[in-house]
Amino acid sequence: MPLSRRTLFALPTLAAFPAVAQADYPTKPIRIIVPFAPGGSGDITSRLIGKYIEDKTGQPFVVENKPGANGIVGVLAVKSAPADGYTLMLATTSTNAANVHMFRSPGYDPEKDFSVVGVIGSSGAFLVVPADSPYKTLNDLLAYAKANPGKLNFGYFNASSQVPAEVLGKRAGVDWQAVAYKAIGNAWTDLYAGAIQFMFVDLTAGRGQVVANKARPLALTLSQRSPLYPDLPTLAETFPGFTSTGFLAVAVPKATPLAIQEKLNALINEAISSPDIQNRLVNEFALTAKPLTLEQCAAQDREERAKWAEYVKIARIEPQ
Repeated sequence: MPLSRRTLFALPTLAAFPAVAQADYPTKPIRIIVPFAPGGSGDITSRLIGKYIEDKTGQPFVVENKPGANGIVGVLAVKSAPADGYTLMLATTSTNAANVHMFRSPGYDPEKDFSVVGVIGSSGAFLVVPADSPYKTLNDLLAYAKANPGKLNFGYFNASSQVPAEVLGKRAGVDWQAVAYKAIGNAWTDLYAGAIQFMFVDLTAGRGQVVANKARPLALTLSQRSPLYPDLPTLAETFPGFTSTGFLAVAVPKATPLAIQEKLNALINEAISSPDIQNRLVNEFALTAKPLTLEQCAAQDREERAKWAEYVKIARIEPQ
């Protein structure tokens, strides 16, 4: 059917609306879904980055916690949201690297369904016991576990807390019991009550309890000692090659327009490069934080998945 003169002139105008909307982004509040409970590293850093973006753009930045199923509940909420840049996801080691190896049908594919638009930082974890625990060192903990098979319980609330404990058990030749928690707060409560004897917790979420002398760290999962904790040994010092590191990032549904992805990438890179936030990420949370392009974000996301495939294999965790 031939087009009228009026229709022909209208077409460029109609097509321009999406481009204009992308150029003006954001024009309304942005929310980021954190697929874990408040108090964890993702929640803490999302609020830190969100405040910067809110101040920079003048638009409210809302953090919404949707815990459950090792992060899957929150991920699926973002997957079903409009791909317009106004619903972001806090992407973590669990959601983007481990779940595809730990669940037969998680309901999403991190590479096909999402794009990582910024990496907040990478880090390791503490192995912690209560401050009044009889175990003063890693060797103390392992010696008791070897002499008392199955008597020690560890708590976990995501892949980064479950997998290292399982790997350590295999490497040390000890048997202990895993106790699952929906939220990190419940795990801390049971740790101090004695229901569990130890757990792994990432450096960001664990720092407050360690600094307050409520929890005693016995080891780190980094490849070398941290400048923030120079007297704290790594697991690799006892078990060569034993490291476990993860990351925190921001992702959007794959169909989100590239212009919006690029704008978010620029905002996140600005945030983690700002002196105040960089100082907190590095010197308070022990995160390695550096700006990455969208291509570099995608590459790191793939590398993390490959790395955690090996971790899960060593831990001998059967997919659920």
